[in-house]
Amino acid sequence: MKFTKTTLKNGLRLVTVPMPANPAVTVLVLVEAGSKYESKAESGISHFLEHMVFKGTTKRPKASLISRELDSIGAHYNAFTGQEYTGYYAKVDKRHTALALDIVSDMYADPLLDAAEIEKEKGVIIEELRMYQDLPHRHVQDLFLELVYGDQPAGWKIVGNEGTIKSFTRDHFIDYRSRHYVAPATTVIVSGSFDEASIAGEVEKAFAKISGGPDIAKALKPKVIEAQAKPEAKVHFRETDQTHLVIGVRSFDTFSKYDPALKVLSTVLGKGMSSRLFTILRDEMGVCYYVNADNDGYTDTGLFTVSAGVDNKRVEEVLKVIMREFRRLTNEAVPAHELQKAKDFMLGSTVLGLETSDAQAEFFGMQETVKGKIRSFEEISAEIMAVTAEDLQNVAKLIFVDQGLNLALVGRYQDASALMPVLTFAAN
Repeated sequence: MKFTKTTLKNGLRLVTVPMPANPAVTVLVLVEAGSKYESKAESGISHFLEHMVFKGTTKRPKASLISRELDSIGAHYNAFTGQEYTGYYAKVDKRHTALALDIVSDMYADPLLDAAEIEKEKGVIIEELRMYQDLPHRHVQDLFLELVYGDQPAGWKIVGNEGTIKSFTRDHFIDYRSRHYVAPATTVIVSGSFDEASIAGEVEKAFAKISGGPDIAKALKPKVIEAQAKPEAKVHFRETDQTHLVIGVRSFDTFSKYDPALKVLSTVLGKGMSSRLFTILRDEMGVCYYVNADNDGYTDTGLFTVSAGVDNKRVEEVLKVIMREFRRLTNEAVPAHELQKAKDFMLGSTVLGLETSDAQAEFFGMQETVKGKIRSFEEISAEIMAVTAEDLQNVAKLIFVDQGLNLALVGRYQDASALMPVLTFAAN
């Protein structure tokens, strides 16, 4: 998988990923701006701004003009906001590469931010917030972050809260964009079938309007405060037909030497239908439909979690099984055949997931935006293949400790007191 990274004169980074046999092209713009970059009064502004970019530009002053032009060529287009990035993209037939680049750059560099549209969009975003709160499997993820990080950016909802959403004015967006949407904080990724000889000049021309910097926001982003002395739990009572839970521990950031082992560890535990937890909880016990394990590494923190939706009557039983499997990873080496299966699953899934231009744009773009460095699939594969059973057991011993253990739960529990005895690695 070939890629080229270029830094343009204004500081903007360009990553090109040629896929000559692919009939499509994806133009993706990523900016180092997300909920972790916000003050308490700004909570949700990164996400709100993502919405406003689609509401009109100087060149295309109405939202309908943007959507109609993209729909007329059958484009797939959208945007997304995370804790440490915001992205905008359009995927088109390769014949329409120039138009996709023009529209995406226009929205990113020159949004109108009309005051009347901002007021209307407040209602839309508040309804989005309420929608997430009405989805137990989604709400429990927010609840878990609130529990782990508390009242700091890492613990706030990406969408914000009703108070901040209602407070934003046009001046807030102009100020926020001036600090964050600058060339040195921006990466443009073009992947698919395009003219490699001319693409850099086309991108430089398209993004000529954005500020050349400096990227002061990244330096000012507050570091996450990690503080926990004992297991903690947080529940939200709801008359649900199943209980949704997230149980997990603090792990390591994305730059850590432990990152590859943590990814393999999560695969062994809860990725794929032959993983340990899927086999036990779904196939053998029949207590859930979904269960999965993940390690999420951010620039300054990490979380290793298990998420599941389980039978209301068997929550404690399920938690005991998960805790038992956590302890097992610290006490027993993963057998060679199971370790190899996990590695093959990871690499095979990655290859299949990179068949499309948008997937490759995200694969390379996220590395550049979050890590500041791109590694090829081959380099990542070699790193994963080098992980040993001893590596897994060592990192398991580091993360599976009472001081980092947390449980969030949405279901028929008024408080967490009945579940606390289960939440200890000292248990037999």
